[in-house]
Amino acid sequence: MKKLLLIAAIAAAAVSCGNDRSSILKVYNWSDYIDESVLPEFQEWYKAQTGEDITVVYQTFDVNETMLSKIEKGHEDYDVVCPSDYIIERMLNNSLILPLDFASIPDSINYISANKSPYMQKMFSEINPKIDANEYSVPYMWGTTGIIYNTDVVTPEEAGTWDIIRNPKYKGQVLIKDAPRDVYGPVLIYLKQKELAEGSVSLQDLMQDSSDESIAAVEAYLKEVKEGVLGWEADFGKDQMTKGRGVISLNWSGDAVWAIEEAAAVGVNLDYIVPEEGSTVWFDGWVIPKYAKNIKAASYFIDFMCRPDIAIRNMEETGYVSANGAIEVLESQIDEECEPVNLSYFFGEAADSVRVNPVLYPDLSIIDRCALEHDWGQDTDKLLAMWSRVKGDNANSMTYIIIVVAIVALGAGYFVSKNNKRGRKHGRK
Repeated sequence: MKKLLLIAAIAAAAVSCGNDRSSILKVYNWSDYIDESVLPEFQEWYKAQTGEDITVVYQTFDVNETMLSKIEKGHEDYDVVCPSDYIIERMLNNSLILPLDFASIPDSINYISANKSPYMQKMFSEINPKIDANEYSVPYMWGTTGIIYNTDVVTPEEAGTWDIIRNPKYKGQVLIKDAPRDVYGPVLIYLKQKELAEGSVSLQDLMQDSSDESIAAVEAYLKEVKEGVLGWEADFGKDQMTKGRGVISLNWSGDAVWAIEEAAAVGVNLDYIVPEEGSTVWFDGWVIPKYAKNIKAASYFIDFMCRPDIAIRNMEETGYVSANGAIEVLESQIDEECEPVNLSYFFGEAADSVRVNPVLYPDLSIIDRCALEHDWGQDTDKLLAMWSRVKGDNANSMTYIIIVVAIVALGAGYFVSKNNKRGRKHGRK
């Protein structure tokens, strides 16, 4: 209700200003993906920095393609949006985002350049080989794809390979994300181990492989997996893992952190691993769309989101991992109970042995075997068609039972979950 009232209030303010957009900033972001208290603080900060009033009109979406469609087809005049990596690539290819120009922001408050992670800089440069995405976008949150597993039933060695999802030992206890892009990549990596070892292909090659041959191979593999799948899930899988109804879940690191914490509270032991064969990383980032009307305020907003204390608050509120490379962000995550990990790739050479949660921040050795997913353009339809064939219309009865139970549980636990958000990756196609 608080969120609805906030949106209604600022929307009303926007209407009262008529067509004058100089004092209005329209932000379009994922739901549950920000500490909402930073919005009024931004308004005050912007006034202090520029002497100008600004009102944030904040709206949310749940699927990348919904956001993209509004901009692409409706020419919506959002000033700032937060798409995922492959959508940033698609928007770059279709000239739907503007290059960033922070010349109007004084160096003393330019938090973007001061807090860039070298890893984020590198990965965003790989989004499009011809256009440096760093000139068009600023990373916000990120994570990996891996396996959540019940340590009382599954060994780390078993969970350390993607083939765990096909293991007959766990038939009927496997949950898989209903996210074709994030399942295709890991499966293809598993199937191409020989080629990877020989050096005839790279992980990045596989992330752009939309050949009929590779799609057919992944489809055949997933049809074998299908017999043991308890459910193809959009968001209820982590909940089922905490209740012990599943013992294996192909999932995202953000969901893993939430599930591990929730499960521990009820005596269920979970862990998360990125399989040895390799995996994928994902990112979301701020961009200024082609039809933006308030570029100045949008630039200041993106800069404000990169201020270390704001990045930390957004990370703590949402449960996602900030892409901010500031030392303050690292210090906020130190946990002396964790084993040291090498985060020199992310925070610089001084962070080669720091104690943080390795699910949130993977060791360099894990990152070295992860690749960035890419947009397939028109070939995306081939991926979706394959996914539809794999799932088919014959989901087993247990799948429907799980969905019903999950909906009831989510409804009953709404207020609890609002106070304990830990990572929920959003809709990707």
